[in-house]
Amino acid sequence: MFSVITCIRDDHDWRLVLAAAAVCLIGAMAAMLPLSRAQECDAGRRKLWIGASAFAFGTGVWATHFIAMLAYDGGMPISYQLGLTALSFLLSVAGSWAAILVASKGRGRFSSIQGGVLMALGIAAMHLTGMQAIETQAEILYDPYMTVTAVLAGALLSSIAFHAFFHLKGLRRLLASSITFVLAICALHFISMASITLVPDPGKEVPATVLDTSLLATIVVVAATALILIAIAVAFFESHLTDLRGLANASQEGLLILREGRIIDTNERFQGLSGWKLADLSGKAPSIVLTAVQGQNRPGETLLKTRNGREIAVEVNTSRIVYRGHNCDVLAVRDLTERRQAEEIIEHLAHHDVLTDLPNRSLFDKRIRQALQMAKGKNSEVALFYIDLDRFKTVNDIFGHAEGDRILCKVAAILRRVAHERDTIARLGGDEFAIIQSAGQQPAAAQKLAAAILDEFAAEMDMARDPTAVGVSLGIALYPADGSDPDEICNNADIALYRVKHGGRGKACFFNAEMDEATRARRQIESELRHAIIRNQIHVSYQPVLDAQSGEISGYEALMRWNRPGHGLSEPDIFIPIAEESGSIVQLGEWVLQQACKEAARWPDPLRIAVNVSPVQFMLPNLCERIEAILKETGLAPARLEIEITEAALIRDRDRVMATLQRLRSLGVHIVMDDFGTGFSSLSNLRTFPFDKIKVDRSFTGMLEHDAAARSIVRAIIGLGHSLGMPVVTEGVETEAQRQIVVEEGCAQVQGFLLGRPDVEPSIKLAGRESLLASTA
Repeated sequence: MFSVITCIRDDHDWRLVLAAAAVCLIGAMAAMLPLSRAQECDAGRRKLWIGASAFAFGTGVWATHFIAMLAYDGGMPISYQLGLTALSFLLSVAGSWAAILVASKGRGRFSSIQGGVLMALGIAAMHLTGMQAIETQAEILYDPYMTVTAVLAGALLSSIAFHAFFHLKGLRRLLASSITFVLAICALHFISMASITLVPDPGKEVPATVLDTSLLATIVVVAATALILIAIAVAFFESHLTDLRGLANASQEGLLILREGRIIDTNERFQGLSGWKLADLSGKAPSIVLTAVQGQNRPGETLLKTRNGREIAVEVNTSRIVYRGHNCDVLAVRDLTERRQAEEIIEHLAHHDVLTDLPNRSLFDKRIRQALQMAKGKNSEVALFYIDLDRFKTVNDIFGHAEGDRILCKVAAILRRVAHERDTIARLGGDEFAIIQSAGQQPAAAQKLAAAILDEFAAEMDMARDPTAVGVSLGIALYPADGSDPDEICNNADIALYRVKHGGRGKACFFNAEMDEATRARRQIESELRHAIIRNQIHVSYQPVLDAQSGEISGYEALMRWNRPGHGLSEPDIFIPIAEESGSIVQLGEWVLQQACKEAARWPDPLRIAVNVSPVQFMLPNLCERIEAILKETGLAPARLEIEITEAALIRDRDRVMATLQRLRSLGVHIVMDDFGTGFSSLSNLRTFPFDKIKVDRSFTGMLEHDAAARSIVRAIIGLGHSLGMPVVTEGVETEAQRQIVVEEGCAQVQGFLLGRPDVEPSIKLAGRESLLASTA
């Protein structure tokens, strides 16, 4: 040990010794960086990274040796053979490669030892070859014991370095392994140098083709520094490019890179989507897989031809980038399968009832118009059945919604069995069904179908033995005898149903002119509604709307209530349709809007207030002006008002309603699509007007816990809202399970009896905007 220290102190220039150690440390760190990268790659890339690591390490070892040799002063001039000097470099790189390869194949203790031994032998071979390259008038004598000691020290320290590299992480791995390798290289070199003795031999000739020390110093410093910097740069750029490619492969879009109209590269997503490999597509035109491509920055839909012959609907967007030094086109290919499926679900939802899968009111209205038009052209007759279930509300209240849903599905099955396949069976809402009978001689065909329905109900729904059984009442109107247009036929079928329900139930009744008495009750309601505001019979209740994640109150919905004299509290579903038909909804709706805005303006927190606006109100040419006047009068900021509109408002005069909505939006008022998924839901409406919210109808919420299809539909609606940037509100949340489901599906806001019932004094709940979830948990 003392001889080594003496050798370094007396025979070496300590400044160059420090330079050698610094170069050695840089080389070791440059080797550890690609070796770290090799552990994260597949087998093919791992070999490349191990080669880069070995090259950097071998260069560092070689440069360390010769810089240290430049620091050595043996008392006589020294020069070096060119051939052996070059061979020593090759031995250094080859030995490093063999050692790293062996150590990397296994991660056990013996792998590190084997790698350390090979590394020491490689360094020793380089050292001895480098020493043999010395040309001087002296003989070099070695102490074999010191030489073996140097190799053993190098093997021990190299094994420790490999062990540290494969068992440590992060910066500790880099520093510990690099420093230990530096110690191994320096120990082997300087112990070996301490073991040599130069015996002068004046008669020995020095060849002419040698490298003097100054030239060697220049070559070593420049070459070593350049090679190590190149190794570091390669590691950095390869890592950067690999990460960028990994980022491209993580994209949900398939990417095609085109140069001069030919495919040169793809990401993994495109290969997985199409089934084609890059080798199959390289050099080909994109038309081999895409039927059409839009122009620059213009997304368009086309078909992707997969390797197995299928065609997938995709959206392609083209952009231009610089790739591998050339201007290239990038085709971003997005799979539209899920979107199309969602659109199909929504489109089906727009025309079919969720529970029974029967046509809903939207499709029913279309079918009745078609049926009457065809009957008019053929001079034939059409029978329209309005069907209502007896005792259904009682059964639903006593046995619960799940049992009520089962009954509705059973009723749908009965109607399907007895009706002709050409007849249209529809569920209009709740327990209301309808049948359009287009074939047969009337009224005989209608009488036969009515008798079949009553008989089937009598057989399937025995109320004497089954407490959940329900009865059925039928109102029938004939075209053209009972009306000349769809509205009149529907109204008369409804009058016939109204008469049978109030005349004994469980029967079928054809409309006749003597049924005017049935309309008198409705006219009575119309008359009372006109005076309900003056008589203080109408009031507004407020139901909270909560943020689905935090549970905080984000606003309230204003709900109209009518305390009808002699009848108690009337449900909105009863009197609002009559108010709409009579036109009194205009006065009632404006009064509710004014009261709601006045109430909201008094709240200490700037929460939003939602108010339903009837389709009839949207027919008013001055609706926008009236809303603006109410906002100014009450002092409520427009951004705090939400106008809820159903798609029924878009049916009568779509252009006028859209224009009104645009004017309201320009005022700052928020527009919400209410009861989405029922009635006239259409994707075109969402595309035409950017609604601020979509509200999922309560009829879907009630089925979430028991019906997987309902959950799928709610998921589709929420997903559609997310894709269009529209928050989704779920109404009718009555159980904690329902709330959990819609929150998991990503719903933004929730509303229902679980979270808060309508209250006439909402302002007392607003302090602190507390969460209602804690009180309902």
